[in-house]
Amino acid sequence: MLTKSPTAKNPLDRLTEAGLAWGEGTYARLAAPIGAAAFALYILLTAFTAWVMPDANWDMLPYLAISEEGTYPDAQALHDYAYNIVKSGVSAGDYKALTDDGGGFRSHMAENAADFHSLLGMYRIKFLYAEILSTMSSVMSPVEAMRLVSVFSVLLFGAIALLWLRSERALALAPVVGAVLIMADFGDAARASTPDLLCSALFLGGLYAYVRGREVATAVLLFLAFMARPDNIVFLAIFAVLLVAFRQKAWGALAGFAASFVAYFAISHWAHHPGWWPHLWFSSIEQHYNMDGFEPAFSIVAYLRAYATSLLRAVSLNSWVGVSVLALACWYATSRAGFRLDRRAGILFAALVLGVLAKFAVFPIHDTRIYFPNLIPPFLLLATPLMALWATVARGQHRAALQIIPGDKP
Repeated sequence: MLTKSPTAKNPLDRLTEAGLAWGEGTYARLAAPIGAAAFALYILLTAFTAWVMPDANWDMLPYLAISEEGTYPDAQALHDYAYNIVKSGVSAGDYKALTDDGGGFRSHMAENAADFHSLLGMYRIKFLYAEILSTMSSVMSPVEAMRLVSVFSVLLFGAIALLWLRSERALALAPVVGAVLIMADFGDAARASTPDLLCSALFLGGLYAYVRGREVATAVLLFLAFMARPDNIVFLAIFAVLLVAFRQKAWGALAGFAASFVAYFAISHWAHHPGWWPHLWFSSIEQHYNMDGFEPAFSIVAYLRAYATSLLRAVSLNSWVGVSVLALACWYATSRAGFRLDRRAGILFAALVLGVLAKFAVFPIHDTRIYFPNLIPPFLLLATPLMALWATVARGQHRAALQIIPGDKP
């Protein structure tokens, strides 16, 4: 049976191929500006969404409470302030969801000021976020202040990521970084009224300063990121150990760790933090209604059960495990192709990966937002090797095309 010759294409096929070739050629010539524009548009849309469609989560209540403890020293007055402010700043449906879960934890906290106040030590430790909210609340609605911090954090994070890619001449990869951000639930972190994204933006700035050799900026930004979320001490400790072990000169990162290490104990004492095990019990084992004097005996069985449960939820419900594996796969592919990270970047990459594993081991909780600061920097570190690999593949295809002799027949 005879078939149509593959060279005899209909006009639609030729038009399609011509369009694809034009699009490929145009993107190849303008990859950097197109990539930067697409990424910037995504960041702006995310910031807009954070302002007009914020997520009303229960953590808003204790964060707003700790920001005004100086004004309302009485537990009942502070409780009433936090709940009234949130009630006036969110929809009726959202407020009902925050305060009425059919007699459960949220319903209890809405009615019991003393128990609500006992939880604040776990939030008070986020010192920088509380101080920012306290300052901004003097000139605007506290709920709007939370939203504005989220919008600022989105824009700051996006600006640093673009600056990082530009400095590595890798703006063509900006859409890839945007795709990773989507997979890592960047939009959810932006909409949440929590210090997580503020910490991530400051953290990313500190790492960029480290890569560029700006030691003062590294120390300041990493310390500020710690002050927004003190659990970053886990990464800072691992990073400091690797820097010393491999004799890498980076006094900014070491200074940031030293300042954070001292501040950790000072802030924990000042904030009346309940301690590692009671906090872990509350977050990953069982919610306890009153944390004052709550000191459950350590149980390895309970810890392992919490670890297994959180790991199962992380793999099935969250994205941070998959994003971490993808970063490792990209590192492996570029290394096998001969494009390896330099010593300074390699130490940071290892610290980021080990930091995720260590943070989960120390405090097994499944939420992606906990590990988000560590998820995006590995891809930015790999931008240079990926661009080099891309260029090599492109040159190889060009050489292969030149070897084809037009009109040659078998």
